[in-house]
Amino acid sequence: MIETRESISERVVLIGIITQHQDEKQSEEYLDELEFLTLTAGGKTAKRFVQKLDRPNPKTFLGSGKLDDVKAYIDSHDIGTAIFDDELSPAQLRNIERILNCKILDRTNLILDIFANRAQTSSAKAQVELAQYQYLLPRLTRMWTHLDKQKGGIGMRGPGETEIETDRRIIRDKITLLKKKLETIDKQMSVQRKNRGKMVRVALVGYTNVGKSTLMNVVSKSEVFAENKLFATLDTTVRKVVIKNIPFLMTDTVGFIRKLPTQLVESFKSTLDEVREADLLLHVVDISHPNFEDHISSVNKILDEIDSVDKPTVMVFNKIDAYTHKTIEEDDLVTEKTKEHYSLDDWKKTWMNDIEKQSIFISALNKSNLEEFREKVYDEVKKIHVQRFPYNDFLYYE
Repeated sequence: MIETRESISERVVLIGIITQHQDEKQSEEYLDELEFLTLTAGGKTAKRFVQKLDRPNPKTFLGSGKLDDVKAYIDSHDIGTAIFDDELSPAQLRNIERILNCKILDRTNLILDIFANRAQTSSAKAQVELAQYQYLLPRLTRMWTHLDKQKGGIGMRGPGETEIETDRRIIRDKITLLKKKLETIDKQMSVQRKNRGKMVRVALVGYTNVGKSTLMNVVSKSEVFAENKLFATLDTTVRKVVIKNIPFLMTDTVGFIRKLPTQLVESFKSTLDEVREADLLLHVVDISHPNFEDHISSVNKILDEIDSVDKPTVMVFNKIDAYTHKTIEEDDLVTEKTKEHYSLDDWKKTWMNDIEKQSIFISALNKSNLEEFREKVYDEVKKIHVQRFPYNDFLYYE
């Protein structure tokens, strides 16, 4: 199912919609992210198509006129792939493929493809493969229409099972086997976690490509793979870190994303267990991204799904070296100050100044404010450590 391969650059078109639940600005943001996903997967965006609809067309997602425009562009510019920003139903996939006569992907399929290409360990590969099969099962009619015929002819009489039913049964069997394999891996990982003793566990969580692995490398002095692409890290990495006189375990986890496929949340259960069992979360945020507040909401939504949103958390605002903001001239009495004009000092006076939500501003790449970061983490870990080892007085000797 999964092949490790070098991605060949494909020319693609991106397709999104503007609805009552997703305005023009949000649609543009999602398409920007989809373009970055496409680049990560090895594709090159040739053009974007956006249509304003009350709701997606249940048959073809887009209206017939817009679909004709897309087809005309694809035919005249030799485009091989069309990528939709939302998950398409099996019927929509089948109908759109028949009209456009090219490869059709949706956001879920694209993310699964990136995960498949990035998976390195047996655990990650099994988890991605399970998610792929769960996505593929209801869409088999689109994939195998040429096989959807009753078996017949000499030597083929008997079972009366169509090829499509045979394929479905094979995939269901593979899903069952993968779930059993992942149960075994879960048990192994659970034993590994128990063998780590009672050391305080700190987990790095956050949106994809916010600098978690870079921060992990700086703090733990290790060499975790880090790259300026989405989902560079799929496999959980655990390192022992010592700050002053307290040792603790730091975990680098898979990044989250808006519209994360439910299949991945389910199949990456063992990876997310590291977050569930953590004592302290370091929620890393790319403050240089214009939509970082949306990213925080997306991460908190997934943390809520895995019952981890109420854990002690330190908000780590990373990439301050790349942060820029719009300015208003002194003689400009018309322009109203918005969040786009906030400096870092302005942001520090907002909700980020909440005492309950500890905040720190750093640059992992340039190692700015790292001493302050270490002090903050030390203080939070010490609180947990003192509760766990109340008679361990070595802590108080500097």
